[in-house]
Amino acid sequence: MLSGKHIVFLGGDARQLEIIKKCIDLRARVSLVGFDNLQNPFIEATNRELTPDLMKTVDVLILPIVGTDDRGNVESIFTKKTLVLTEELIEALPEQAVIYAGMAKPYLRYLCEKRGKRLVELLERDDVAIYNSIPTVEGALMMAIQNTDITIHGSACIVLGLGRVGMTLARTLHGLGAKVRVGVRQSELFARAYEMGLTPFQIEELSDQVEDVDLLFNTIPALVVTSRVIAHMPHRAVIIDLASKPGGVDFGYAEKRGIKALLAPSLPGLVAPKTAGRILAMTIVQDLSEQDGKGGKGER
Repeated sequence: MLSGKHIVFLGGDARQLEIIKKCIDLRARVSLVGFDNLQNPFIEATNRELTPDLMKTVDVLILPIVGTDDRGNVESIFTKKTLVLTEELIEALPEQAVIYAGMAKPYLRYLCEKRGKRLVELLERDDVAIYNSIPTVEGALMMAIQNTDITIHGSACIVLGLGRVGMTLARTLHGLGAKVRVGVRQSELFARAYEMGLTPFQIEELSDQVEDVDLLFNTIPALVVTSRVIAHMPHRAVIIDLASKPGGVDFGYAEKRGIKALLAPSLPGLVAPKTAGRILAMTIVQDLSEQDGKGGKGER
């Protein structure tokens, strides 16, 4: 499926290794930049230096989950070299080249827009978020078990948000025998929680809902677990915040009250990097296939 395509990987972590394997299996020509310290090098791939001449040959450029920072620096756990994606390198890419990253900072978005390059932010896709909810929830359960002295079965759990992660989490907790309440804002999500056999409530009522909570899981990327909410929580409670940094919890006040509060973003890459990498690989291959199909129809 990828035969003939030149795919360049620029930095990354263990998740990238699964994507590299998939691209090699599908007969792509793979070049690696920032992978010189791999314990088990890929004999089918070529280690390269980051130069404009290399960029001129690229069909697909795959960046790490975090893309670049606001100065173009690219992280890689497999090298000590400094990797910087500059405007000159972006400009050197062929017109049809596609850039993939988990997310993009303004720097990367600006350069791609300025130079007319297609940028795909994988973590913004619904399908990736839904697939990633599985390792995210498994990681959240692991953290809950490690940080409590009770079983999840029979515990009083609150899940804030019934989005892609919240829905998988609430369903899993319910299946394990927990007493699950779900904080939502939209009436349709209130109805969905009720249909799932959960106990829904409006987020505005959170302070009244936490007095007997054992585990509180937040998936909302806004400050919802405020000092006022935490003041009503029992000291035994554990808060696990799954939202993007900086999360949705007043961590300072939780510490002041002696309530354990844990920020746990990017769990898929931490607890199941192989699965997380396979999810990304599957999505990239699917997206490239769809784009090739559109191109083929256009030519006819």
